[in-house]
Amino acid sequence: MAEAFEGFSTDFFAFFRELKAHNERTWFEANKHRFRDSVQGPMSSFIAAMGPHLRRISKHFNADPRPNGGSMFRIYRDVRFSKDKRPYKEHAACHFRHVFGKNVHAPGFYMHFAPDAVFFGGGLWMPEADPLAKVRGAIAERPSGWRKATQDGSFQQRFGGVKGEGLTRPPRGFDPEHPLIDDIKRKSFYAMQEVKPSLAQSPKLVDEATAAFRTLTPLMRFLCDALEVPF
Repeated sequence: MAEAFEGFSTDFFAFFRELKAHNERTWFEANKHRFRDSVQGPMSSFIAAMGPHLRRISKHFNADPRPNGGSMFRIYRDVRFSKDKRPYKEHAACHFRHVFGKNVHAPGFYMHFAPDAVFFGGGLWMPEADPLAKVRGAIAERPSGWRKATQDGSFQQRFGGVKGEGLTRPPRGFDPEHPLIDDIKRKSFYAMQEVKPSLAQSPKLVDEATAAFRTLTPLMRFLCDALEVPF
């Protein structure tokens, strides 16, 4: 059984503030022990603490506390095709991915921790062509189910609606006059709740994240049904 999570230490965000000012390998190597003690270790503890709560929502999403190969994102940026050559991410993040998913593009719950931005939620981010077409088709064919999943009062109050970058024009094969065409045009389908960074330093973080994930259940169930995987 995972120990209770009491919140991230003050050095958790201090590390990222300093990293932002010194985003270079020399500084990071000199502070690697801080990264392990103040960021990586506590993130593993947080993920482990979320595991039992997540399983009560759905047994099909993983909370894997391993620092490498688990739910935690690596701090190293992929700069191969980017003009931005900063080697390190200036935030911590984790993704509780569906057991049938192979990468970040699978349905999942997401948490993001930066000194000036803490938010969490879930959905489906930039899926490949086939799953994207399945979700769009499900929205078009089951409009009442989509509305029920995304326009519920508690969902709107917590998240303000579904987000995700959309196409300029309707995708091929879909009615431009469909009442949900704006959602059908999306390339991602997710909802996020932003909170004060101080919440991340509180024991209340686990309960607040759990409440958000529970509110997301209708959306996640709709996405899983569209992709023909269990929720």
